[in-house]
Amino acid sequence: MSIEPVAYFRSPLKEKFGIPRQSGLAPDLRGEVRFVAPFDAPEAVRGLDGFDYCWLIWGFSMNPSDAASLTVRPPRLGGNERVGVFASRSPYRPNGLGLSCVRIESVRPGVIEVSGADLADGTPVYDVKPYVEYADSRPGVRSGFVDANSWEALPVEIPEPVARELGPQASAALSQVLSQDPRPRYQDDPERLYGLVFGGFNVKFSVKGGKVFVHSLEKY
Repeated sequence: MSIEPVAYFRSPLKEKFGIPRQSGLAPDLRGEVRFVAPFDAPEAVRGLDGFDYCWLIWGFSMNPSDAASLTVRPPRLGGNERVGVFASRSPYRPNGLGLSCVRIESVRPGVIEVSGADLADGTPVYDVKPYVEYADSRPGVRSGFVDANSWEALPVEIPEPVARELGPQASAALSQVLSQDPRPRYQDDPERLYGLVFGGFNVKFSVKGGKVFVHSLEKY
């Protein structure tokens, strides 16, 4: 079976670095599912505005095409302990497919505006399905190693000039992205400056004492 994209995702996050590790972790992060012909016709999304969430089935297009390993090292386990690839949500998978539940902000012909997505700009989207609570929600279930390894969001400090240039909505989204600590698990240098491409800017930040400090914006 071969599959082709029905849409491409547009996001302020242009690179892999900084992408939330799960959907919903940055609820103010906005993006758009932009359909390609013939799926950009109005009838393709007829009725979708009656749902609050939808599933996106998409491709890890920024990953190398090397064969996937049978085991992976989830960040939740510190990046050292291995589990089976099918016991993880690793982006390095046999068929390179991602699955994300995102909030629908608006629907118009050819475009779904969503929030909380964990997709980079330009990601191919292969299918869209409405989220149905009675069938898709399973509260109170076990979540394997995730239950035993909590993940605490870091506080983020954004200087007023930076927040003013970004605007309130983008500042909130950037704060949520950075609070997930996008650094590799093995890096913990408080003096190091990192660069995160966000919208039209390269955001310079550091992490020290369990807190994220935004230093400056550079035009990207």
